[in-house]
Amino acid sequence: MTTFTEKTEQNVYWQYALWLAFFTVFYNLLEGLVSIYFGISDEALTLFGFGVDSFIEVMSGAGIVAMVIRIRQNPDTSRTQFEITALKITGTAFYILAVGLGISAIYNLIVGHKPETTLPGVIISVISIAIMWALVMGKRKVGRELNSMPILADANCTLVCIYMSLILLASSFIYQLTGFGFIDSIGALGLIYFSYNEGKESFEKASGLECSCGGECHE
Repeated sequence: MTTFTEKTEQNVYWQYALWLAFFTVFYNLLEGLVSIYFGISDEALTLFGFGVDSFIEVMSGAGIVAMVIRIRQNPDTSRTQFEITALKITGTAFYILAVGLGISAIYNLIVGHKPETTLPGVIISVISIAIMWALVMGKRKVGRELNSMPILADANCTLVCIYMSLILLASSFIYQLTGFGFIDSIGALGLIYFSYNEGKESFEKASGLECSCGGECHE
């Protein structure tokens, strides 16, 4: 039987989970705006793709907010239609991003296009890695305290954002040091891998499977 103290602690952690979900949405919105602006102005494909990915994560985050609210109120319920629709839209957007980045990267490789600078990519990626790592730790703590597998799975999805930030950091830093133009397009190709996987997992979740972002999906 749950005591009053335990119930109070659970409510605090559920509120914490909700604030983490909201913060993830707002941060990705800001990150997307800044990344796309500098990606276009500096003609940096990897940074632009990273910014578009951040906007897609905003849509995904809206579904996570709805999920946290639903599980808090009714732990044993299935995904709502809103969550399923958000997953399908997110999955489609990830696939479109992967195709768009692929075409742009191949074109840039053929014509030998180089960005004007990738310094904004270095700065944005470092900030992103720090913030996303804090979010991963926060979500894991909440997930363990609430014994919630969906929240722990969301933490793993946030970890994927760190991997994408590392790709942006590596490609931006190498170009800034060497001026090797192809590295920007190569970095974009790295983002394609994660975009495709996230799109695939979004559709699998919408079909009723449980996925942990990079792990196996199951009924």
